[in-house]
Amino acid sequence: MLDIQRVREYLIDLQDRIVMGLEAFEPAARFIPDDWQRPDGESLSGLGRGRILEGGAVFERAGINFSDVRGQKLPPSATAHRPDLAGGQFEAMGVSLVIHPRNPYAPTSHANVRFFSAEKEGHEPIWWFGGGFDLTPYYGFTEDAVHWHQQSQQACAPFGDALYPRFKQWCDEYFWLKHRHEPRGVGGVFFDDFGADGTVDFESAFGLMRSVGDHYLPAYTPIVERRRDTPYGERERDFQLYRRGRYVEFNLVCDRGTLFGLQSGGRTESILMSMPPEVRWRYNWTPEPDSPEAELYREFLRPRDWLAEHNHG
Repeated sequence: MLDIQRVREYLIDLQDRIVMGLEAFEPAARFIPDDWQRPDGESLSGLGRGRILEGGAVFERAGINFSDVRGQKLPPSATAHRPDLAGGQFEAMGVSLVIHPRNPYAPTSHANVRFFSAEKEGHEPIWWFGGGFDLTPYYGFTEDAVHWHQQSQQACAPFGDALYPRFKQWCDEYFWLKHRHEPRGVGGVFFDDFGADGTVDFESAFGLMRSVGDHYLPAYTPIVERRRDTPYGERERDFQLYRRGRYVEFNLVCDRGTLFGLQSGGRTESILMSMPPEVRWRYNWTPEPDSPEAELYREFLRPRDWLAEHNHG
């Protein structure tokens, strides 16, 4: 039986816990509330709780958003794989976050957990959960990638051994920049439409989403702790800003959530909070051979079975 209120309460609590967990790194900077509401009666109604930190000692920008919106008409990005629901009503809620550290040796991270329900006259109502988290390093460290994927596996483990390999592959395929022929980072887990086909009950699907949300901080904060104070210079900063350009390209060209938000008339400022505060593009740039920057492309920006390599290393 659907219990949308429990989902809403969990997501708000998760947002608060992640805010507290990341603020603990900052000596002075704090997340600023940016709440909004759209009244009923409009084509899109609902509310959001924005939490934005900028200019921190550790995090150059961090955004953690909760939103709960209802609409009278599903946008094209939501009906591409379910054309039978075109024109239907929907409710979508979730927590989405992107963290851009200041130090180039500390990776950018992204996480999202969400719940979606839709109905159309003459059709059975449907619901599903989605989510995941992925890591985008600028300088690769094997121990960081292994730790990230260990947490990814542990998030999925209570729900069956088959889920982590499946969701890892889904993540590798989803966060792939087709126009660049390269991955955005070292992946993690990604899933969507979980429960939509009726083979998974609500409690199990909700449990998986909670597990993924609850594993984000244990996956990310130890990596930040290791890399936050690593010395760096203009070379590393320049490469970080260049690679951030890939992040922008993916979000604006490929990301289903960004497209859904913009197409459904969502709040643009909240949707685009994932963008890094500073970024650079270079024309046809390539790293010097055998440089640390080249190593990122050679060793880290390719699909790898991090856990199998670690266990057999």
